[in-house]
This record gives sequence, C-alpha cells and structure tokens, in this order.
Amino acid sequence: MMEKIGIFGGTFDPIHLGHLITARSVKEIRNLSQIIFIPANTSPLKQDIKSASPKHRFEMTKLAVEDYNDFSVSDYEINNSDISYSINTIKYFKNLYKNIELIIGYDNFLVFDKWYKWEEILELVNVVVLKRFFENPEQGKMKLTDFIFVDSPTIQISSTVIRKRCSNNLPIDLLVTPKVLNYIKQNNIYMGRNDI
Repeated sequence: MMEKIGIFGGTFDPIHLGHLITARSVKEIRNLSQIIFIPANTSPLKQDIKSASPKHRFEMTKLAVEDYNDFSVSDYEINNSDISYSINTIKYFKNLYKNIELIIGYDNFLVFDKWYKWEEILELVNVVVLKRFFENPEQGKMKLTDFIFVDSPTIQISSTVIRKRCSNNLPIDLLVTPKVLNYIKQNNIYMGRNDI
C-alpha cells in the first residue's frame, strides 16, 4: 500500500498544542503515515497581519514536532517566495509523494474559493477540512462533495491569544510545548508588542 502523507500548512504564529492535537487526530482518522507541517512565508489571505519572522515560525514549528516520528516540518514555503500559494506547494510535494492530502481548517474552507487556483487544487489532491461538531458546511460556489470533512477535537487555543498573552507578560505554558515556550522567551518574540 502506498503511504499517504498529510500536508498541513499555516502561519503557525506560534504553533500550539491545538495544532498538534488536531494533527494527531486527523492522522488517525485519515490513516496517514505522516503529517508534514509547512509554515507559510506570507499567507496570501493574511498579508496585513503582523507576525513573527518566517525563520522564527519555522524554528518554533520544528521544535514543536521534533519529538514525534510521525510529524515533520518543511521549509519549502519559507525558502521559496514572499507569498505562499498552496498550489505550488502541492505540486512540489506531489513530486515527492504521490499520495498526499491537504489539511485545512474550517476557517480556510470558508474562503477556499478565494485561494489561488482553488479548482486545480481540488483536482490534484484530497482536501481534508477540519471541522468542529457544531460547524455545518453549506453549499456555496464549491461542491461539498469535493471535500472530506473530518470532525476534529474542539481545542480553544488560538495563536492570536498566545501572542496577546505574551505581549502582556501572561503565562502560555499550558498552550505551547516547553521547547516552543523556551524559544519564545529566549528570542523575546511577541513580548511587549502592542501591534498584535
């Protein structure tokens, strides 16, 4: 049987326990052999949001996943261009692994028809949408049957809240892995910023 790989892109600003718990859940539900986390250089739909540098976000993601043999991180988008278009990433990974699935959050599903070459993405890969039990997708421009909806654990952790807590000197030790926490402290990321 050909191994099936999940690619999970995001800004990961910072990566948190919710990302890891959700990734493990979808890995098991979809019977994936590995999940590759891909931090974006600049997200096309989040260009106006201030974030940690791509290097810092990559390093935090690497630290968060390094103790799990079924998780890895790729610097493909970090090293490639200013704006990270998923279609390019998908084509790159399809050359490495024939059987890949793109994992996206429900918030991204809602704007998927604004993604660059979204229809081509649907032709190339299975798009797995992580949804919480209370979210009910509705038919819009996109056919719901083009997506695979997976119920994911409802984890009330957000990167925005973590950044705000850091900027206000509040603890985040129960929200991120110890290695990510140490990296944030050592590199003074998000501390004392009021533009978050």
